[in-house]
Amino acid sequence: MPKFGLTMREGTIQRFFKAVGERVSAGEPLYEVETEKVLYQVEAPASGTLAATIFDEGATVECGVAIAVIAEASEDAATVAARYSKSASQPAGRVSPATSPPPADRAAAANPSEPAAPNAGARRNVSPVARKLAAELGVDLDKIEGTGPGGRITREDVERAAKSAPATRPAISAPQPSTTAGAAPSADRVAFRGVRKVIADRMHQSLGSSAQITITAEADVTPATEFRARLSREFDFSYTDMMVHSVARALMRHPRMNARLDEKGQEIVVFASANVGIAVALDDGLIVPVVNRAESKSLREIAVESRALGEKARAGSLKLEDVSGGTFTITNLGTFGIDAFTPILNPGETGVLGVGRIVEKPAVYRGEIAKRAMLWLSLTFDHRVIDGAPAAEFLQTVIELFNFGARWQG
Repeated sequence: MPKFGLTMREGTIQRFFKAVGERVSAGEPLYEVETEKVLYQVEAPASGTLAATIFDEGATVECGVAIAVIAEASEDAATVAARYSKSASQPAGRVSPATSPPPADRAAAANPSEPAAPNAGARRNVSPVARKLAAELGVDLDKIEGTGPGGRITREDVERAAKSAPATRPAISAPQPSTTAGAAPSADRVAFRGVRKVIADRMHQSLGSSAQITITAEADVTPATEFRARLSREFDFSYTDMMVHSVARALMRHPRMNARLDEKGQEIVVFASANVGIAVALDDGLIVPVVNRAESKSLREIAVESRALGEKARAGSLKLEDVSGGTFTITNLGTFGIDAFTPILNPGETGVLGVGRIVEKPAVYRGEIAKRAMLWLSLTFDHRVIDGAPAAEFLQTVIELFNFGARWQG
């Protein structure tokens, strides 16, 4: 299991692209790993035959632990595979559910004369990913011919069966109320893993390891809305792009906000560049791609890069370098009609800016009541690194640059 980043401790095997016994070439994708942030395809380090997979699909493996074996051309794959055993290699607490057979299988192996019990599909050699997908799609595992090693049913087998027999999928119905007095209502259960668990772990870590406080300000951003209305005729950009542009330059004026406390808690590390993360909502969670060295980029360049990162995020094609190295984060809930909220820091960062919706409403402007475009901003910061007054000054600089800075910088 490779280590893709400094914070990575383990990865989950999503699927193998090769079956045991197949030829592999150095440099071609061998398996797919889900890290704490993205899916990553791992290339074969050498050419030969895939002799053994020490872990199954769905297993979570610590970095540095071997998960598969490639036999060289001069070696006998079966002999090489015999040296490795899943049960001997998988550390405690990291064994995939498919590693060992269920009790019924072990009983059948011990007494082969006994006939097979009903519900044989539950005891077949099925990868955890395939079993979960079959349950979601309503596919009967008993009717699938496995194409994996030893007749093992893989995710591809389930997907193929679902496409060929869509009519067999059960209709989804609302849970029926319980007829037993005092019984708990029926409910669906979703595995707490993957992106959802990563988000939970990181947010809990953030709250438990920093002194977070949130300050808010309502800003008159009429000049910014007028500027965007004019310049958007030349190229396409969003208010979030303008905020990235403004925040990056404000971070250079207030470097303590562009810093972090080191892991030992002994030094404040101030970064020379503003790597601004943009929170992107996905169907199954949240991810934060990063615009690196944003302080050196024009509004047009930021718009192009942020759009490309957003498209990659929604397509699930972000690389680890796209989501690493952030020094500050922006999260925008304005498109959902939210005015203000309390964002949580990305672990290790000192600040995160929550952006609400822009609303036109009556406000006092130059001593008179006028219609103005108003915006709530919520800044959460780590009070261990920066105090309230300098944090408030940073927020005021952001507002100033948001209204006028893009005109100066292009």
